[in-house]
Amino acid sequence: MFVAMNSFAFYFQFGWEHIMSVGALDHQLFLTALMALYLWDQWKKILILVTAFTLGHSLTLALSVLDWVRVDSAWVEFLIPLSIVLTCLLNLRRLTPDQSQRTLQYVLAAFFGLIHGLGFANNLRFMLVADERLETNLLAFNLGLELGQIAIVALLLALGYWIVGRLGVARRDWSLFLSAASFSLALYITLQRIP
Repeated sequence: MFVAMNSFAFYFQFGWEHIMSVGALDHQLFLTALMALYLWDQWKKILILVTAFTLGHSLTLALSVLDWVRVDSAWVEFLIPLSIVLTCLLNLRRLTPDQSQRTLQYVLAAFFGLIHGLGFANNLRFMLVADERLETNLLAFNLGLELGQIAIVALLLALGYWIVGRLGVARRDWSLFLSAASFSLALYITLQRIP
């Protein structure tokens, strides 16, 4: 029992550190792009978007770790920042949340989550396959990752609340800044990773 809890804690911490590390910049940029059009009072919509993304990446993470799906890592590493570029371009096109495109946003978040999950799987596959508690450890990793995602989103929402609500920066300008900054960094990463 103690070994199982120790293993759970290890993979939970591994998931947390993975999303919080400098090496996870592409994932952090995607979260920034995903919620760039929203403010604190729209947390339910952000929660749905992040959940759609989470479901996508959890699915491909599990399938890939189980070795049911394999994609060349060079293509995955290219497609991840490209998904950020595309998300930012969609943001820049509208700059305010559009009710008529909400379903498209959820579908794209889930689809791009599938791509991001493949990226995580390349790091985890060899660690998890050797362990007998695959499902539990995969769950622990995902929980640590999700807690990290929530922390990043909460930080960005608090920052947006302060900048828009307290400093009086226009909401559209804040969305433009987040989207343009994410776009620039993601485009640079994409060009560096062309297979």
